[in-house]
Amino acid sequence: MQINNPFFADLSTYSPEKTMPLYENVFGWRYYKSNDYYTAFSGDREVTGLYETPAKFKQMRMPHFWMTYIQVKSVVETVEKAKHLGGIIEINYEMKGLGKIALIRDPQGAGFTIYEGNKLKNTRTKNTENTLIWNELHSSNVKNIIPFYQGIFDWVITQTQNGIYSVLNSKKEHIADIIEIQNQYKGKYEYWVCTFGVKNLRESKKMIIEHGGHLITEEANRILFSDNSDEAFFYIKAV
Repeated sequence: MQINNPFFADLSTYSPEKTMPLYENVFGWRYYKSNDYYTAFSGDREVTGLYETPAKFKQMRMPHFWMTYIQVKSVVETVEKAKHLGGIIEINYEMKGLGKIALIRDPQGAGFTIYEGNKLKNTRTKNTENTLIWNELHSSNVKNIIPFYQGIFDWVITQTQNGIYSVLNSKKEHIADIIEIQNQYKGKYEYWVCTFGVKNLRESKKMIIEHGGHLITEEANRILFSDNSDEAFFYIKAV
């Protein structure tokens, strides 16, 4: 896997049994449980994960959310850089047999997970339906967090349109976007958002709504939804 690239995503939800049917019906995923963690497969291909929100975060009334994972060379070094640049470390531990992870919040509160190891699979694709195909950050003030992300990941972040910033890795590959959206439109939280590929936007839109999802906004080639928690946001895009 490429160091400092987004490569995986999973869903933190208060109600796994209620939430999984939406994704199973829309994307054709099947979930398999192991040690309180659900891994989603599309056919025989691993695609995402899901887990019940830990009690600590329920007590804080953190929302249901999709989590972006970013591969790093060293969790220890990245955590130290994040602290120095104003990040908050929520979780930092080694998972037996899997690798090291840390959940970090950037200076404005957007959470993401870093991972050191080679056991967790890269499940992001470029254009395969029913898989993760893109990750982006929705922020109310991009200039406030550019030094943070450039400092911990060696990214180059440049404005390409009004309110839209491209994230390039050290090889100058376009790996993510940052979108500036004011709180009056996106709500009070800052968050990373996942995009999943679908075969047919209209049919997938209908399925999501039928299974309790809520349409947030439609763009030229993709649609933003919340799932049946009304809190976990994700895009679908035709591939």
